[in-house]
Amino acid sequence: MTLSLTGKRGLIMGVANDHSIAWGIAREMHAAGAELAFTYQGEAFGKRLAPLAAEVDGKIMLDCDVTDEASMDGAFATLKAEWSTLDFVVHAIAYSDKAELSGRFIDTSKANFQNSLTISCYSLIDVARRAAEMMPDGGTIITLTYQGANRVTPFYNVMGVAKAALESAVRYLANDLGPQKIRVNAISPGPMKTLAGSAIAGARRTFRHTEQNAPLRANATLEAVGGTAVWLASDGGAFTTGEVVRVDGGFHVIGMPQPENLV
Repeated sequence: MTLSLTGKRGLIMGVANDHSIAWGIAREMHAAGAELAFTYQGEAFGKRLAPLAAEVDGKIMLDCDVTDEASMDGAFATLKAEWSTLDFVVHAIAYSDKAELSGRFIDTSKANFQNSLTISCYSLIDVARRAAEMMPDGGTIITLTYQGANRVTPFYNVMGVAKAALESAVRYLANDLGPQKIRVNAISPGPMKTLAGSAIAGARRTFRHTEQNAPLRANATLEAVGGTAVWLASDGGAFTTGEVVRVDGGFHVIGMPQPENLV
């Protein structure tokens, strides 16, 4: 078994800037020898992505809106014209209206509920279906989740429900695609200082709380999450599928704050 990704090609979806979890994954996968392609949505994100993609020799950048079937079809058709096969996909896409991540979950609007579930969960299914067609010899699909899927987390609201659906989708996709030797897993980091994370009210307090109370007394780094993704996409992860792999310093095992932090 080896953790090398030499000779493997993968698509990274969801790099917003150099603090993105998707970027941390891309950087570690490149270091492990992988050849990478990227998607972005819209010109503004394309401009941010271009210098980062160049850092990891990413020559393929595809404009892709996961809510638009034609855009998805076009992106994968272009990718298939460049690469006949694909070894892995990293799905790091999620969205909800920031205004609805505060207040009460019960006040979630129908429109935002549907939009959040479509972008944050259904897009994985849509991507997996297209990616699987490019994985004749098997492959790996990785997505990102968060502890708010399993436990009520302040200021997370409908995103918790979306991530719960995403984790369930991982299990069903793992079962569907297993006969094709395609593995599907999710990585669940704790809170991280990303563009998406900064949109959540109370993010700084959440970050500090988990850092103070996790068994390792630290939050995950981009390098740690990236290393986990490398393992999952490598031969070392050959028999891991349908899993939610937690990279949160052990915070998920804690039932109460550490004694020194009890009020």
